[in-house]
Amino acid sequence: MSDIEKFSQWIRDIVGRKPKDIALYSRAVTHGSFGEEDYQRLEFLGDRVLGLTIASELYGRYSSEPEGKLSQRLNGLVSGKFCGEIARSIGVSNHLLLGKQARDDGARQSAKVLGDVMESLIGAVYLDHDFEAAQQFILKHWSAHISGTSKDAQHPKSALQEWTAANNRKVPEYDLVEKTGPHHDLQFRVRVSVSKVGEAEATASSIQAAQTDAAKLFLEKFA
Repeated sequence: MSDIEKFSQWIRDIVGRKPKDIALYSRAVTHGSFGEEDYQRLEFLGDRVLGLTIASELYGRYSSEPEGKLSQRLNGLVSGKFCGEIARSIGVSNHLLLGKQARDDGARQSAKVLGDVMESLIGAVYLDHDFEAAQQFILKHWSAHISGTSKDAQHPKSALQEWTAANNRKVPEYDLVEKTGPHHDLQFRVRVSVSKVGEAEATASSIQAAQTDAAKLFLEKFA
């Protein structure tokens, strides 16, 4: 499988639809340091689509809450930090196109860069398909976090990290247990463990997603 085929398959996995214009998504993961048209215009568009989608979802889901509380929820869910956590969980860092200096500066793991790219991917889905598809893409990755408290608007890995700190436990350790399946459809089984507490395992199509699911299962089991 070629690199472009792998990239196209990844887009299909995270979006839930086959890309019609793969160039849009390539631009969405292209950093300005790479020397080509970058993601900034798509980021501008995706930011607005994200805001409207989450605001609409919150408005419908919490019909009795005042504007201030809704705004608080919205700000947490559309923040650059939270977008970066979602991006990390779906493997965006593996597909970033970066120049040498940006790579050396650690841009691949930068929460700011990942958050910007997450928004640019939303913009790409909107242009490649339509607003409904972009909404579905957003809710696919955000819906589980739109729940009862501000704590729930937090990525499971971050929530687990904070839980261990608050309970004077060692930091969570993530280990790849198993990699199975054909090259075009790999499955990764990951274990997360906290010393003297316990462990949980999960399987997904990327290591990052498996880590996220494992952290969520751990919290449900022990927190």
